Amino acid sequence: MIWRESGTCYRAPNTVERCHYRGGRLLVWTEIATNDIYVFAGGSVTSVRYREEILNHLVRPFIAAMGTDAIFMNDNAHPHRAQLVRSYLESETIPQMASPVRSPP
Repeated sequence: MIWRESGTCYRAPNTVERCHYRGGRLLVWTEIATNDIYVFAGGSVTSVRYREEILNHLVRPFIAAMGTDAIFMNDNAHPHRAQLVRSYLESETIPQMASPVRSPP
């Protein structure tokens, strides 16, 4: 825990800028099994966008075609962990592999 005088926490000497992903503004999703690449057109990837644009249009048909041999794995990013996404995966009976946060690709 860090204690500062009241009103000083946002002064320049007390702030450290961090960039966790060191990336630009292009968001890309890829499917290893089929080498599919999907580029998100503008904006952030929310759980709704992830469910609609990736899970519903790409993952669900692929898993259905693979049958019981397929296991879905994501990298535990915030949109992937949302209750909306978990409910969707369960309702579509898409088998999932557990993975640690920020697992390597």
